[in-house]
Amino acid sequence: MFTKIKKAQYIGDYKIKLLFEDGNEGIVDLSNSLEGKIFESLKDKNFFARFKLDEELGTVVWENGADFAPEYLYYLAFKDREDLQKKIRQWHFENKEG
Repeated sequence: MFTKIKKAQYIGDYKIKLLFEDGNEGIVDLSNSLEGKIFESLKDKNFFARFKLDEELGTVVWENGADFAPEYLYYLAFKDREDLQKKIRQWHFENKEG
């Protein structure tokens, strides 16, 4: 089962507060995820802040075509929550930091 983002709010730097369809709300810091050509322009914080929520895709997108899978964003937001580890592992994400 995959997930979708229902609400997204820019909170500063490279951080976005997200509400997922399962009701969990968390903050993602994408400062370490802006690698590769498509993400280069997102390093400009003014450009980064202009994301939109694409309801069909269920994730945040930028006008240059950049986006992140909602499952990856869920992982970033909740990788330290023990009660969500089973769901995160279903998507083949694991907490590699601990």
